[in-house]
Amino acid sequence: MTRQLPDAFTFSSAHEIGTAIKAGDVSARHLLEHYVIRQEEMDGDVNAVIQKDLDRARDRADAADKAAQAGEDWGPFHGVPMTVKESFSLKGLPNTWGLPEFAQGKAEDDALALKRLMAQGVNIWGKTNVPVMLADWQSYNPVYGTTRNPWNLERTPGGSSGGSAAALASGFSALEIGSDIGASIRNPAHYCGVFGHKPTYMLCSPEGHSLGGSVSPTDISVIGPLARSAKDLDIAVQAIAGPDSLEAACWKAELPLPKKNALKDLKIAVMLSDPCSAVDGTYGALLQDLVDKLGQAGATISDTARPVKDTARAFEVYVTLLRAATSGRVDPDVMAEMQGVLANSAPTDRDYISMMARGIMLSHTEWLKLNEERNKLRQDWAAFFEDWDVLICPAAASTAFPHDQEGHRHHRSITVNNSQEPTTHQLFWAGFSGVFYLPSTVAPAGIAKDGLPGGVQIITAHGHDRTSIKVAELIEEAFGGFVAPPAFK
Repeated sequence: MTRQLPDAFTFSSAHEIGTAIKAGDVSARHLLEHYVIRQEEMDGDVNAVIQKDLDRARDRADAADKAAQAGEDWGPFHGVPMTVKESFSLKGLPNTWGLPEFAQGKAEDDALALKRLMAQGVNIWGKTNVPVMLADWQSYNPVYGTTRNPWNLERTPGGSSGGSAAALASGFSALEIGSDIGASIRNPAHYCGVFGHKPTYMLCSPEGHSLGGSVSPTDISVIGPLARSAKDLDIAVQAIAGPDSLEAACWKAELPLPKKNALKDLKIAVMLSDPCSAVDGTYGALLQDLVDKLGQAGATISDTARPVKDTARAFEVYVTLLRAATSGRVDPDVMAEMQGVLANSAPTDRDYISMMARGIMLSHTEWLKLNEERNKLRQDWAAFFEDWDVLICPAAASTAFPHDQEGHRHHRSITVNNSQEPTTHQLFWAGFSGVFYLPSTVAPAGIAKDGLPGGVQIITAHGHDRTSIKVAELIEEAFGGFVAPPAFK
């Protein structure tokens, strides 16, 4: 094939590409080949895309072009080339979650969310890298190796949807889908400078996002889109929202429209720091600059309004329920370590490893008590959002940190304000909305003084996913959004 490829569309948003394909401005097949060639030529060091399904994708691209020529409209993502997180089932490809023992398997069907996106026109051509068991803010495993950040190859792209964010930022794909229980959509979006949305819990069915045929949803965990524009998030979350196969007979999703459509009308609570997790000054300054701009644009800003008074207790509830939710995945050596920690710690200890141990060994009776406490705090959040449209906060403790693959994550540290902080402290920014089932969107806030992108996390009321996405869109329109990494422009 001659290299007459549509470079102008490399970093376009997915909905713009879909419109261009339907209008005949670009061919779905040529754009697919363009992304594939870019990936083959430029992904060697990044290692974002780790599986391909090109025969199926080429057939679908040709069908999309024929449909466009016939005046058919497949939806807003008509013929748009897309990659997906490796943990989603894609028919005929392995679904390993980074585990070698699953490397030879082949999924028998597509995940439900992928079917719903295909119904809106997407053309899935590959899968992107993850950490083992989706359990790290880095993306490396013994099956596919290490994924690197396209902004700085010495830095993590995030995890567990790290390959997803890296592929979008590098211009290998126009749309992605990931999952999130501990910022696994949000921190890769933040680290790589793209958009990501963590939906309201169970708004989007995780059917087909599982390992070894498991069918039970996991507490706190959600699936959601990543993109290069807020509008793509809005379209994608509406596409994938809805019940799973068992519940489809009795309910459907109808997301409320945003009540505010201008920055000047917004009431924004701001929380840029908390004793539970230090925030690096470089990243914090970027967020403060954005907050200042929002105030200058007319938004009502409060630095003191809070939905929860005892944030340390909220963090404890999150970590304990998180580790209870994922306890079935714990390695035997970690389980033995946690039994020892539990035996030698007091019930009031709030260091991360003690909370982790209590969560892993939690009885069902204790879980029920914590769940009751969680639901009372959910009521506090609901009352808070009667007065405030969104809460703005960091997505993590810093911009992307250097690779560190030594030992278990809960024993590692990262540099924050020139000091070493446990990497697990920054789970606070994931759990503050996650444990309460709330939607939150990460949007690019700009480029920090260290040359790396930084994202802002926008939290809103239960079920009002389109509100946080709309605020991200308003920020994008007013102050700028996605910027391509210099080496990949």
